[in-house]
Amino acid sequence: MDIAQLTARARPGPGPARVKDERNLEQADLLLPQDYMADATHRIHHAKHRVRVMALTIADEHETEALLDALVAAAHRGVDVHVAADTFTYADAAGRFVPKRYLTRRRRASMDMAKELTDVGATFDWLGQEGGLPWRGRTHTKFCVVDDTVYSFGGVNLDDQGATNVDYMLRITDHRLAEDLARLYSRTRRANSRFSGFRSSALKYGKDQVLVDGGLPGDSIIYRRALKYARKSRRIVLVSQYCPTGELGKVVSSQRHEMWFNPPRNASLVNRILISVSMAITGHRTLYNKRQYLHAKVIVFYLKSGKRVAITGSHNFVRGGVTLGTREIALQTKNPLVIDQIEQFIEDQVRH
Repeated sequence: MDIAQLTARARPGPGPARVKDERNLEQADLLLPQDYMADATHRIHHAKHRVRVMALTIADEHETEALLDALVAAAHRGVDVHVAADTFTYADAAGRFVPKRYLTRRRRASMDMAKELTDVGATFDWLGQEGGLPWRGRTHTKFCVVDDTVYSFGGVNLDDQGATNVDYMLRITDHRLAEDLARLYSRTRRANSRFSGFRSSALKYGKDQVLVDGGLPGDSIIYRRALKYARKSRRIVLVSQYCPTGELGKVVSSQRHEMWFNPPRNASLVNRILISVSMAITGHRTLYNKRQYLHAKVIVFYLKSGKRVAITGSHNFVRGGVTLGTREIALQTKNPLVIDQIEQFIEDQVRH
């Protein structure tokens, strides 16, 4: 299946025919950040065919050293290894701008890491541009594909900060999903080489859908779907790094809701200002009072019909990212086993 087919899933129009697949995705397991890194490291050591890693931030630090060593070893034995990180790696660590004096050291370490991978036959790509607005055109998408196992639909960055945030990833072993994300990796890489985005789309697996924002300014299927389900809800639980903004924030606040996002004190200077201004403009208040940095991004919608829907992934549910056109990924699911795990995560890691 080529890229035209990948895009054709999301909208009508000309393109090759595709047989409709009524099967939902295979069961997902929710993994906390360090468990995700350890599990992915183990699978990469045993990978036979391919590894694809895409993240905003990838750094060779204490918590990621074993995973990066596994990538080097896999490439060395002939596994097809591709790794991509955003140039924002230089300037941002899991949502925190780093001091100017640290930027040179971080840049040098990042370039050394990329060279080590390419020296053994892996492909390493820097996504985005260093100039311009710091969030515009950023690849905020996060996933790791090891053969037919996918880790995604959470917010974990591959650095020390990412390992200690309140966050998670979902692990799903499903050949169809792994194939589609490998194609998405290639498509993102090509779009980046042209400094362009692509239309947002939905990849369908029965009742499960993977929502992909392609980086076109103003176009976010993730934000639109969240708004759609918020309007149908009797109760909403929102978890995000940031205070929700735009129409979505208004609709959520008009329903019975819980909003969990970082209070300004948890963030660095730039994000502290961003959160403070967003709270002042919207009037939203956070229930989150822990000092540990909250980095998970999920909304659970309790619909008027009695059903539950969750949207979980890399999107922070803020309007600014939509306007600027960040690349994002999310899972829209009605699977009660997945939603139960998300609810348990919120209960254990966010509320208490």
